[in-house]
Amino acid sequence: MARLAQTEGLTDIQREILSTVRDFVDKEILPVATELEHKDEYPTQIVEGLKELGVFGLMIPEEYGGLGESLLTYALTVEEIARGWMSVSGIINTHFIVAYMLKQHGTQEQKDHFLPRMAAGEIRGAFSMSEPALGSDVSAISSKGVRDGEEYVLNGQKMWLTNGGSSTLVAVLCRTDEGHPEGTAPHKSMTTFLVEKEPGFGEVRPGLTIPGKIEKMGYKGVDTTELIMQDLRIPANRVLGGETGRGFYHMMDGVEVGRVNVAARGCGVAQRAFELGVDYAQQRHTFGKPIAKHQAIQFKLAEMATKVEAAHAMMVNAARKKDSGQRNDLEAGMAKYLASEYCKEVVEDAFRIHGGYGFSKEYEIERLYREAPMLLIGEGTAEIQKMIIGRRLLEEYRIQG
Repeated sequence: MARLAQTEGLTDIQREILSTVRDFVDKEILPVATELEHKDEYPTQIVEGLKELGVFGLMIPEEYGGLGESLLTYALTVEEIARGWMSVSGIINTHFIVAYMLKQHGTQEQKDHFLPRMAAGEIRGAFSMSEPALGSDVSAISSKGVRDGEEYVLNGQKMWLTNGGSSTLVAVLCRTDEGHPEGTAPHKSMTTFLVEKEPGFGEVRPGLTIPGKIEKMGYKGVDTTELIMQDLRIPANRVLGGETGRGFYHMMDGVEVGRVNVAARGCGVAQRAFELGVDYAQQRHTFGKPIAKHQAIQFKLAEMATKVEAAHAMMVNAARKKDSGQRNDLEAGMAKYLASEYCKEVVEDAFRIHGGYGFSKEYEIERLYREAPMLLIGEGTAEIQKMIIGRRLLEEYRIQG
């Protein structure tokens, strides 16, 4: 076990889970990740292996067939998986956010219906807030759900669905004006709908189309898609929690957890970049000695290791705060912001250590160099995180009187 990014105070069960996942990453993910990534190929065998390990049910309560583990255990698991290939952690993250939203906010019928099959990985989740015209401004969404008897009719276009094609359950945020007087704040007239569908592309159920994969610079293998609803009919019992107008709060609760996940991904990718950099620095010789003997490279390694350690500590703190039942939006925002920025910097330093070989597709660092930027924008841009952090600090440090 490496010296960096250790977590104190873990139980024997947590250590066993993480050891099992790390072995899986080393044996089943790292040897094939770069090849699959270059082909933009969905990692079917890896996903099946993770299903067998129970990772899809990691935080789902034991009564529904899950492992009932904490957010900390989940975040540390994601860190290990992202160290192998960040795209795989994305496949799990969106599934987990939907399961978490169901566990926290679903009706008993919704929990009984979905969670056992989600724990087994039979139902795979995705969630959808963003739209083509708005990005981080969630309150400006235009997709709409209108009540029609015992159903809602959904219309609109969604963007940036991770697992959009491979998922079979999508939590979709729409505007619903029913029961909300004119002038109601936008965030109080939104509802989360649980939309079941077939996996694949094209018309995956009447009124619902997944056009195809969006071509991306990195973060390949996992499918990122649009979602188009044209008179899509959803039963009223598939409103999350059974009550309209609560969708914004449901989504923000899920995203808060998702930000810890993105921080964990940043930690995992940074760890891998450090491993690659420190290994290469000891093998590559210039001027008669390994480049690791040159002070310039030692300074880079020192900075990289410090960033890996700092990001990991903040991520662990954010997860533990949420597990304790406390509000953690400040800590999650800080962890996501710092881990994603540091990840980009550590990856770039490892890229520089590799010299010309870092630009070659034969070397793993080339893949990490294209993957790291996604973390700067996923689950809210760095600028959005700074807005959240700034507002929360002003709440905490408001001048009295």
